[in-house]
Amino acid sequence: MTRIPVFDDVRAAARRLEGHARRTPLLADTPLDGLTGGRILLKLETLQHTGSFKFRGAWNRLVQLSAAERAAGVVAFSSGNHAQGVAEAARRLGIHATIVMPSDAPRIKLQNTRDMGAEIVEYDRVRESREQIAARLATERGATLVPSYDDADIIAGQGTTGLEIAEQAAELGLTLDDVVVCCSGGGLTAGIAIAIATLAPQAGNWSAEPEAHDDYRRSLAAGRRQRNDPGAPPSFCDALLAPIPGELTFAINQPLLRGGLAVSDDEVRQAIVFAARTLKLVVEPGGAVALAAVLAGRLDVHGRTVAVTLSGGNIEDVLLAGLLATT
Repeated sequence: MTRIPVFDDVRAAARRLEGHARRTPLLADTPLDGLTGGRILLKLETLQHTGSFKFRGAWNRLVQLSAAERAAGVVAFSSGNHAQGVAEAARRLGIHATIVMPSDAPRIKLQNTRDMGAEIVEYDRVRESREQIAARLATERGATLVPSYDDADIIAGQGTTGLEIAEQAAELGLTLDDVVVCCSGGGLTAGIAIAIATLAPQAGNWSAEPEAHDDYRRSLAAGRRQRNDPGAPPSFCDALLAPIPGELTFAINQPLLRGGLAVSDDEVRQAIVFAARTLKLVVEPGGAVALAAVLAGRLDVHGRTVAVTLSGGNIEDVLLAGLLATT
């Protein structure tokens, strides 16, 4: 386990990201308020570079590489959003990026990653280990391995999302009661929790995951990391299928989170459609899980001010069209 990042690391990441990452909107005063009885604030990381929060951590990690490390390139593994974040950060910095991606990743994520100039190595997520493939490539090439969540600099970069949430809520004259974050390996959740614990310590931090892949919810309840059942039904939330909480992220999240929330794929589908039809926002399945948790009543938000991350918007056109046609 690498060092545990602290709030000063998030502040330092924000300085590195200034002028490179977007300060995404915190959307207030939507129909969600009347529907839920709460004050719901939507953090639109769907509008971040590459369509997700992942650019933040990738830039914070890559910009600190030495000249020799940049020349040797980087290797990452991802189902799509970390892949795109690393690819874009590497493109801007002139670094060769190799990304290990599952062959069944959404076509839009594979194509976007290629379009950013990255080399893609596909694998079978059922039979092969992406970690082993990436480690082998990094060793063979002398490249730097860039983890998707269990890394102090990645977590600190993602934490700038939480820093902005706290600052933007204060600018609106609001006091946060809760923050709900889409969660897989836990990097975004951990980074946000670090920032919120310092800037809005009264607020509760919550993870949100798809049912049957709710390892974080179960781990928080048990007090130790729990692995998802390999035979669990698949979820279409492709960005949130990490098999077990990260060692580093769980060390951060266990004391800082109040608990975890889980929703069904059907509830996520309804959230995607609600976002598109009512809020006029495009959100991918993994990026809509926190919104789904609020819409489904997994957290009592009545009379409370609650920030909700919309963490990604990279959804296949055909999937979105199908949901809008049938839901």
